[in-house]
Amino acid sequence: MLEQAIGDYLEWMRASGYAESGLKAYEKILKRFLWFVREKGIALDDVFTWDTVRAFQGRNPSTEVQRVLKKCARYLFEHKRITRPLKRQYYKLPALYEQYVAYYEKAHQVPSGKMISIQRVLSAFNEYLEDSKITLSRIRIEQIDAFLAEFTKPFKQSTCRLYRSYLRGFLRYLYHQKRILRRDLAPLVVGAPQFAKAIPPKFLRPEEVSRLFCKMSQHLSSQRELRTYAMLHLAYFLGLRPREISMITLDDISFTRGELSITHRKNTTPLTLPLPDETLKAISAYLIGGRPKSEYRNLFLALKAPFIPVTPATVSYWISTSMRALNLPSTAYWLRHTYAQNLLESGRSLYETKEMMGHTSIESTRKYLHVHLHLMRKVLFDEKV
Repeated sequence: MLEQAIGDYLEWMRASGYAESGLKAYEKILKRFLWFVREKGIALDDVFTWDTVRAFQGRNPSTEVQRVLKKCARYLFEHKRITRPLKRQYYKLPALYEQYVAYYEKAHQVPSGKMISIQRVLSAFNEYLEDSKITLSRIRIEQIDAFLAEFTKPFKQSTCRLYRSYLRGFLRYLYHQKRILRRDLAPLVVGAPQFAKAIPPKFLRPEEVSRLFCKMSQHLSSQRELRTYAMLHLAYFLGLRPREISMITLDDISFTRGELSITHRKNTTPLTLPLPDETLKAISAYLIGGRPKSEYRNLFLALKAPFIPVTPATVSYWISTSMRALNLPSTAYWLRHTYAQNLLESGRSLYETKEMMGHTSIESTRKYLHVHLHLMRKVLFDEKV
């Protein structure tokens, strides 16, 4: 029964347009999970629990395991194949840690997903201290470094930076608010120096953009082509991320005012953007000739039953496929980067570009100066260009 359910889930992923590389990765993890469940003789009701997931991850130490199993469990629950989904993991923490979590959540008003990540780091930190028999009030920076070296080993540099910042916040709290630490250790929590230069964002030249849209506009005879063409418009003319495109609903679009409300942004700040006429036409063409009838209000849907909302991976895959067909070795984010370049070249300030792009930090926007050479010279050398 479980084997059939997982097989159905993989078929649904294939029908929804997931990239072949992603499908293979999911299939590999799910097959190993199925073998693990059989070997242990785990009852169906206990398959998708955190105890089972942690036991399986102990044998398969991959950062993708939890994400894959959560998505699979959610699909199986929605299709009534299991009785409950794999809910967010709750990390039980000592009272002092719980006080910090409550303090941080109240002070910063952050989404629940970020709070789960903070709890994950603090839980691992507490376990490390207990296993090493280290008293929190007497902890030294070398012990913190040893914990981070072990804990962050499987993660990318960007994730490691994030986890270090979570731990710094806790250490500041212990020093400034609770007076538990004799000195502020937060400034000492730093990563290894990175000597490589930052890789500048990649973008398309004007002639490449013209070639892309000209070619796509000549091939709009199928549902998939109409859908991809509308996605391309949103990625290029509004600079939207694949996730933001996938979460647009019909209620977010105002055809009379020519506006689009983006409610699901990475920085959690909603934004209303004007829709160019050509983008409105592309969306309208998709709604009339490409969008299947469905109970879902999402703008972009799968092309095969059950016509569910597309995933960010689907958006990325079809935009990238259309670009590679024209020998443009690029991804959906190239269009977003091109949008940022256009904003800077049109005279928009870094702050205005930050708001339009939905960046949390101005530093994320500043990297585009690496590419916009004229503006970089003006900022750095005060040249008139």
